[in-house]
Amino acid sequence: MMKIYGLKNCDTCRKAIKALQEAELVDVRADGVPDEVLHAALERFDSALLNTRSTTWRGLSDAEKALAPLELLKAYPTLMKRPLIEAGGAYYLGWTTEIQASLSKA
Repeated sequence: MMKIYGLKNCDTCRKAIKALQEAELVDVRADGVPDEVLHAALERFDSALLNTRSTTWRGLSDAEKALAPLELLKAYPTLMKRPLIEAGGAYYLGWTTEIQASLSKA
């Protein structure tokens, strides 16, 4: 089962959901991200998983910004770049043309 971790009102997530109709959306604001998924995604993408251009990031104090990515994402799940797609044990971050092509072949 393919899962898209994102926000239901995020335009990019909506595009991914529309293209990947068999995928299940996990709203990170409402449902959070399971620890095992968060650990696997951080291992794969490291700090690139953090959206440092978001309004959530800009609202953080310097002390909060200095926290480890895992702590930040647990406290503020909307800091995660979106969408994070889990498909067949692999993880994809974003909705680039390369990712779209990879997932359309899957």
